[in-house]
Amino acid sequence: MNQPVRPIPEGYRTVTPHLVCEGAADAIAFYQKAFGAVEIARMPGPGGKIMHAEIRIGDSPIMLADDFPDYGSRGPLALKGTPVVIHLYVNDADAAWAQALEAGAKPTMPLSDMFWGDRYGQVADPFGHRWSIATHKQDLTPEQIMEGFNKMMAAGGGCPGEQAS
Repeated sequence: MNQPVRPIPEGYRTVTPHLVCEGAADAIAFYQKAFGAVEIARMPGPGGKIMHAEIRIGDSPIMLADDFPDYGSRGPLALKGTPVVIHLYVNDADAAWAQALEAGAKPTMPLSDMFWGDRYGQVADPFGHRWSIATHKQDLTPEQIMEGFNKMMAAGGGCPGEQAS
């Protein structure tokens, strides 16, 4: 008896990041060291490049491929930056932050307690992708979050995302 094919495969989410990296094999090794990623699959392509790979960080899959500029597929290093931040929730932001920095990530926004209830910071990986690292510490109402935001702005703190990357 044939089971119907699931429109979203088992273990996947409705939205799954698909990263283009200059050096996808090195990126996989970095994500294993920095974020505890587990490699699920790797499909080699021409010239030793990776056509498609999949890793899992926690319960979330991430797809990766090498850049293929001749086909319009470029990573953030070739594009001189990215407007995308991949958000990573962890049990211990301080430990995850230290692990990512030890693996070679560069801080772009200091890890600190934020007005919305998370311990939060951002790093850039060696491949040009930006990651936020967070642990949720407090459940707050929208009103409490707005109050915290207003206090931060009144104190001259500026918006957290405005720090230079």
